[in-house]
Amino acid sequence: MEAVTRFSVRIVQRYLPSAFVLAVILTAIVFVLGVTLGGQSPIAMAGYWGDGFSSLFKFGMQMVLVLLTGYVLALTPVMQQLLSGLTRQASTPRQALVLTIVVSFVCYYLNWGFGMVAGAILAREMGRRVAIHFPLLVAAAYGGELVRGPSSSIPLVIATPGHFMEDAIGIVPVSETLYSSWNILLTLALLGLLVLFFLLQKQPDKVVRLETSDADDKETESDARHDGSFSDRIENSRLPTLFMGLLAAAYLIDQVIDQGFSLNLNTVILIFLTLGLLLHNSPAAYLGAVEKAVGAARGIIVQFPLYAGIAGMMTNAGLVTQFSEMIISLATPETFPLWTFLSAGAVNFFIPSGGGQWAIQGPIMMQAAAAIGADPARTIMAFTWGDGWTNQIQPFWALPLLGVAGLSARDIMGYLLIWLVISGVAIAGTFVALATFA
Repeated sequence: MEAVTRFSVRIVQRYLPSAFVLAVILTAIVFVLGVTLGGQSPIAMAGYWGDGFSSLFKFGMQMVLVLLTGYVLALTPVMQQLLSGLTRQASTPRQALVLTIVVSFVCYYLNWGFGMVAGAILAREMGRRVAIHFPLLVAAAYGGELVRGPSSSIPLVIATPGHFMEDAIGIVPVSETLYSSWNILLTLALLGLLVLFFLLQKQPDKVVRLETSDADDKETESDARHDGSFSDRIENSRLPTLFMGLLAAAYLIDQVIDQGFSLNLNTVILIFLTLGLLLHNSPAAYLGAVEKAVGAARGIIVQFPLYAGIAGMMTNAGLVTQFSEMIISLATPETFPLWTFLSAGAVNFFIPSGGGQWAIQGPIMMQAAAAIGADPARTIMAFTWGDGWTNQIQPFWALPLLGVAGLSARDIMGYLLIWLVISGVAIAGTFVALATFA
């Protein structure tokens, strides 16, 4: 395993382009497929790309804010103390790996946006304190991203009365999907495999350490001169951030009382924002932390629209439909969930937005499942797992974590490529076992 992983790391570091160039290459591949397989003209494909380009603006802004507010929260004095206390529990590389994996996995399970920032920040702090190969640690933190937990949108949508496919498949409760016994066992098995896989990796001969100074992770005030003026006093006063933090906290509490606690992406952003405002000592300190965090979001800002354009071409050229129908033609009622998992993983590489992929491919797969008599709950979870599985080698989802860590995709993808194979075998094997024995 170690030899295979080292080979994968060498190949990826040598040949994998940057995340931006990879997005351009995927754009070119889909463009050619649309012209050849989809029968579209080059002008039509350009139009489809342009129509899709702006479709992820809202989601892209949400991701920027998740990263920004989470990073700013991590730079508060209180969070620095908490992180320091947590990382002090690990004194060896193996302990650092296990602690980082377990904490990140649990955070991803609760909410992928929360896990993305929490895992990256924990890995960064751990890398400052433990003599460990930093890309290995960051890859370990990202490995849990594939887990599908209570914030998984697809099973939640299908369990909601009035969803857009209710007439075809009815209501499928989460007790049959997310909280089924087999799915819980699969989740625990993946955690165990993830820990085992990274513990089997040895430190390379040339260890890459995190390059950062203590000043990088401390609350920062603006460079404005302290001249005692009104503007200076209010910039360095506790009152403005305290007021905004309490206002946001009041809204959150009111929402929980009225509607119960729901940890969606907007809630994660607001929680991070609230805590950051309350825990920073002044507007100057808060904005100083924001200035440090902004650079980490540059990959999201530039590349998310490119993937939106890819999704526009895939959808409008009919490529998703053609691919899904090919998979359906190969399936039986027993093997349909397995084929759904594999096809969702393949399409996810080109359309990494889970909600967008479900809106395009989901109805096709679910209607086919109903037509051939496949189990709808297993089909839904197969699609859900497939949607998360290939995120391991899709830089689109790693961008927030890489931004915080200060690494490139090629630094971690060698490890994640092997983890993709291991996790894929485990997930696919689960669906084969269900078809055979259940």
